Amino acid sequence: MTMPIHITDPADPRLDDFRDLTTADRRPDRPGGRGLVIAEGTVVVRRLIASAYPVRALLGVRGRFDELAPDLSDLEAPFYVASADLMARVVGFHLNRGVLATADRIAFPPTAQLLDSVRSVAVLEGVGDHENLGSIFRNAAALGIGAVLLGEGCADPLYRRSVRVSMGTVLLVPFAGLSGSWPAPAELLRSKGFTVTALTPKPSAVTLRQAGLAGRKVAVLLGSEGPGLTDAALESADLQVRIPMAPGVDSLNVATAGAIAFAEIATG
Repeated sequence: MTMPIHITDPADPRLDDFRDLTTADRRPDRPGGRGLVIAEGTVVVRRLIASAYPVRALLGVRGRFDELAPDLSDLEAPFYVASADLMARVVGFHLNRGVLATADRIAFPPTAQLLDSVRSVAVLEGVGDHENLGSIFRNAAALGIGAVLLGEGCADPLYRRSVRVSMGTVLLVPFAGLSGSWPAPAELLRSKGFTVTALTPKPSAVTLRQAGLAGRKVAVLLGSEGPGLTDAALESADLQVRIPMAPGVDSLNVATAGAIAFAEIATG
């Protein structure tokens, strides 16, 4: 079982994974980025421990160690215990949740192989906001979507804010990049038996209920906040589908729209 290691020096090099999180971005696509997965709070840390991501270390106050003790029985990663003030000096801000964990990334199967193992998939285009992305993953996990495919312009789902907003569910839903220009991605999806369904507020689109998605393998295309899906993505879809709305309202937040579509697939 992981035992607590008490830390009294904020400069202790064993805490380098957690240092200066307000300025030292850990994404691999940033200068100096290390690509670590960072979980905040007991709920998210528990999901990280239960996931396939290899945990590197944990840092928290003593109360959080005691709370997480049952989850640490098979974990070999160190748990550094420190005061809230010392943690704030290391991290760069006061951490209300009282615990952090870091992990290395893992690789999921290639896109084509991933599609062989699921019956529903969310396909994102231009979703660059980390909070929207985290919310989409949370909705996908809650409503049984098998995987998420990330097209051009999407943010990193393992960025700290995305992991936090998803409540750690981003660690449970497989995802992969979607390469190539439309219509090639749609052709790949169709070759795997998916009905390619694009969400759009266009009045000419059929409603979700009219689309008749029950019992079908479905790929739901979601576009960026504001512009929505590109014309190329819309034209590549088998179906253009809308969510009926009250007069004077023409669109929903992308994560909310996705949740409604996911629920229709799950209950259909």
